[in-house]
Amino acid sequence: MAVPEAQARFGQSVKGLLSEKVGSCSGDVIALTRQVLKGSRSQELLGQAARNMVLQEDAILHSEDSLRKMSIITTHLQYQQEAIQKNVEHSRNLQDQLRHSLK
Repeated sequence: MAVPEAQARFGQSVKGLLSEKVGSCSGDVIALTRQVLKGSRSQELLGQAARNMVLQEDAILHSEDSLRKMSIITTHLQYQQEAIQKNVEHSRNLQDQLRHSLK
C-alpha cells in the first residue's frame, strides 16, 4: 500500500508543479499581450503625430503663401500712398498758382 500512496503524493506533486507552470505561463502571456497592446497604441500615437505634422506643414505653407501675398499688397499700397502724396503736393502747387493768377 505504500506504493499507491507514494504514487498519489507524486501525482499531487506533479499536479502542483504543473499548476505553477501553467500560472507562470499565463502571467507571461498576459505580460506579452500588454506589451503588444502598448506597441499597438504607440503605433497609433505615432501615426496620429505624423498626420498632425502633415497638417501643420500644410498650414505653414499656406501661411507663407499668405505672407508673400500680403507683402506684395503692402508694396502696392505704398506705391499708391506715394502717388497720392505727390498728387496732393501737385494739387497744392496748382492751388497756389491759381491764387496768384487770380490776384
